[in-house]
Amino acid sequence: QVQLVESGGGTVSAGGSLTLSCAASGGTFVNYAVGWFRQAPGKEREFVAGIIRRSGGSTVYAPSVKGRVTISRDNAKNMVYLQMNNLKPEDTGVYYCGADTTWHNILEDIQAVKSWGQGTQVTVSS
Repeated sequence: QVQLVESGGGTVSAGGSLTLSCAASGGTFVNYAVGWFRQAPGKEREFVAGIIRRSGGSTVYAPSVKGRVTISRDNAKNMVYLQMNNLKPEDTGVYYCGADTTWHNILEDIQAVKSWGQGTQVTVSS
């Protein structure tokens, strides 16, 4: 399985921006679809954005973030990014990078996603 390490979290004011990074190793990265997920205190982990295997490939976004975030990947560097703009307090949570060879799992079945990073905290103050 691929190993994942997130970075780039922090504390920003509402309306600010952050870019999260996810570094992959230990597997054939191009074989994996990747998603960003988040978990707020007391809530279940939820899907934020996903991208299929190839760089520049199809992307999907949760309605709550569509138009404010962009997911991208660079397969040559084994990296996935999440650019977040116009952040809101409700975006606060731990953000996780998840990877799976099955696109359906990224989009529809969080419990089945096979590889996870340790998470990075994003805090948006009002």
